Amino acid sequence: MQQILVYADSLSWGIVPTTRRRLDFDQRWPGVLENALNDGTRRVRVIEDCLNGRRTVWDDPFKPGRNGLQGLAQRIEIHSPLALVVLMLGTNDFQSMHAHNAWHSAQGTAALVRAIREAPIEPGMPVPPVLVVAPPPITAPRGPIAPKFEGGEHKCAGLAEALRAVCGELGCAFFDAGSVIHASPQDGVHVDAAQHAELGAALAAPVAALIAQDR
Repeated sequence: MQQILVYADSLSWGIVPTTRRRLDFDQRWPGVLENALNDGTRRVRVIEDCLNGRRTVWDDPFKPGRNGLQGLAQRIEIHSPLALVVLMLGTNDFQSMHAHNAWHSAQGTAALVRAIREAPIEPGMPVPPVLVVAPPPITAPRGPIAPKFEGGEHKCAGLAEALRAVCGELGCAFFDAGSVIHASPQDGVHVDAAQHAELGAALAAPVAALIAQDR
């Protein structure tokens, strides 16, 4: 069985927009992806490590443990051997308490890629390839999270392009989620069930191609 680690935030955790509820595994895009990949003779397990509020490399001043760089190398060690790591982070870098732009966030993702490649895995285990997924852009934040993401729709501008450039420099695969899905109109940040289904289905072919190199 091949294992894929999804390292992400609430957009992948499956929070239902404007609530604190969570979609079922088969409704979340990692679950949709796993089911699509296992439609045949292949056996794949998608491991979710998706923390609400996770940044790329910055701390949340109000909640501990949201710095994505902290503990990442150990997560790679825990779950190895891995056929692939999927990174989908960046949205929380643009919360209102941060002054980051797309370039800053993309550099944060670059630091995560380096941490994955330098993780202390057991001798003989493969260094997993990385697929960076650019999250869909924030639109006008609405509802209970509006103050938290005020101005985020402007700060996130150009993130997909910045991430594509970083992936070119680091030799990572890249996928722009914004090319197939959009943020929920209910809160302007998260992803509803229909968009989870679209993203999981869209990722199936590129992920299958990447993990085929591991067999």
